[in-house]
Amino acid sequence: MKRPSILSAAIVLLLAACGTPQPENTYADYPIQSVNLNQVSLTDNFWLPKIETIQKKAIAYAFDKCESEGRFENFVTAGKVMRGGKGEYIGVMPFDDTDVYKIIEGAAYSLISAPDAELEAYVDSVIGIVAQGQEPDGYLTTWRTIMPDGSPCSWVEPGPRWSYLQMSHELYNAGHLYEAAAAHYHATGKRNFLDIALRNADLIVEVFGAPDYFAVPGHQVIETGLVKLYQITGKEDYLLLSKKFLDLRGDKSRRKVFGDYWQDHRPVTEQDEAVGHAVRAVYMYAGMADIAAIFNDKDYLKAIHTLFDNVTNKKVYVTGGLGARHQGESFGDNYELPNLTAYSETCAAIGGVYWYDRMFRLTGKAKYHDILEHTLYNALIAGISLEGTEYFYPCALESDGEYQFNRGHCTRAPWFDCSCCPSNLMRFIPSVPNLIYATGEAGEIYVNLFISNQATIPVNGKKITIEQETNYPWEGTVKVKVKADSPQTSTLKFRIPGWTRNEVMPGALYSYKNESGEPWTVSLNGESIEPRLDEEGYLSITREWTDEQIELNFPMPVRQVVADEKIEGNRGLTTITRGPLVYCMEEVDNPGFDKVKITPATTFTAEKRPDLLNGVHTLISKDPGESVCLVPYYAWSNRGVNRMKVWLP
Repeated sequence: MKRPSILSAAIVLLLAACGTPQPENTYADYPIQSVNLNQVSLTDNFWLPKIETIQKKAIAYAFDKCESEGRFENFVTAGKVMRGGKGEYIGVMPFDDTDVYKIIEGAAYSLISAPDAELEAYVDSVIGIVAQGQEPDGYLTTWRTIMPDGSPCSWVEPGPRWSYLQMSHELYNAGHLYEAAAAHYHATGKRNFLDIALRNADLIVEVFGAPDYFAVPGHQVIETGLVKLYQITGKEDYLLLSKKFLDLRGDKSRRKVFGDYWQDHRPVTEQDEAVGHAVRAVYMYAGMADIAAIFNDKDYLKAIHTLFDNVTNKKVYVTGGLGARHQGESFGDNYELPNLTAYSETCAAIGGVYWYDRMFRLTGKAKYHDILEHTLYNALIAGISLEGTEYFYPCALESDGEYQFNRGHCTRAPWFDCSCCPSNLMRFIPSVPNLIYATGEAGEIYVNLFISNQATIPVNGKKITIEQETNYPWEGTVKVKVKADSPQTSTLKFRIPGWTRNEVMPGALYSYKNESGEPWTVSLNGESIEPRLDEEGYLSITREWTDEQIELNFPMPVRQVVADEKIEGNRGLTTITRGPLVYCMEEVDNPGFDKVKITPATTFTAEKRPDLLNGVHTLISKDPGESVCLVPYYAWSNRGVNRMKVWLP
């Protein structure tokens, strides 16, 4: 039977009050559920400033970009065209509508953790603009409404609705609409955006759910969006269409398939290698995880395990980045991971995190949050500047200061004509508190990320309050206070990061040159306890909780990492890590940039620099004849055009 989520009671009451059908317990669900961000209050010195930058600066900046670049105007123009007027589509991307949706989604998450009446009113006004572009039957893709016989760009063929689906992005647009509408509804209880999404979803169900219609999306994301609408409304049609879209991929018996760029070369349950456009791929894998959980589908589960193994053993960058080639924004061959020409798209890192979290909630295994954490602190937040208003689309692992890797730029850019990555960051970063805790079916509580916060978590009808205090990722001490309203027996499961156990990240691609001799330790109420992991990779503590303190200590030595010899571009090179952070060398800090060589005897010291890059710990080596300064990879390129290397001679 479907297991209620943490917020289920509140949501059921809200749905009943709104007259929305309530979900039936027909299907299964994830055995592990996230603790939602409205139950978690951050006090963290690392993540809270980043989230506040999004809330106080980046969301407004992004909405302003939508206004100045015609994203809003397209919805208004579509409304005029429907009334017999005329107008031109502004932009060259068929998915520009989604920038508006994703920023609304980020604003919704922001409203949960930081209520703001002015922002909420502004979002309502934007939703009113979006509504103008929706056709009477629910259709909503502004470029097709404005130019029904034309095309916004050379790579989308003109035609009627739903034609040339491999590139039209109509269903991709719908998917982001659904994701944003669900977030807005949960944040505010308002139906204004949800009703737009439901009208569109009902149309798409009518068209694509027909038993003799076998088309699939060209760009995946509608699959997870439909599931979210199902979870709100209980309407089975949404869930079944999500599964149908996935079941039909690669089915050559009923339609002409698009090919491997679209992950449409083989049925999804037969796919065993991550290929094609990387963002499409990880969004699809996240959707497959939803279907595996809800339908208890063993074939889907087996496939996503196989694909995860392929990614982690052959196709992921040391930063957690995904996608090797600018050509097609795609995965390369196995072990094809160039540095200067790396693509490693910001959106792919975000999609990877969505996938990994679902894999954890399916299995309860710590390794999925190991790679999630690694991606989060490196490839993902590298995508946004410290000021919050400059961005990476690709996230290179090397820069020569000349190759314009960032869509025509050698450094971060204030926006892009294809602005999927900035708007994706808007929706993701405010949701980070969703990833800290989770609860299992037996009432166990998972502590997955180490971020200072206070959380109140319902367990078996009672409440447990958890307070984390830490200076992670700069220091490895984590203090956890646990209080129960009344004595409560439960299991707390603490993820012990793979890097504390000599594992850079899951998979065989990267390894430390030397094992760390410093073990991690744990104490309960001041008394040391045995640091032993369970089968899923967690430290499990079961007891009757009243008012306890746990302290975890993760030593953070500076480590040299080497890559599998099959990665041609990394042979003879090393990269430097400390804790979850990958470091890099920028020329601005290293006048001898071209002469730096790391030896097995090179030693680094962590140095706190509150005056540098919004406060970082640099790694300093002062070996005889050579001085080297390394900065966290996520913070590079915040000082203009600059040569950089992650992998060092």
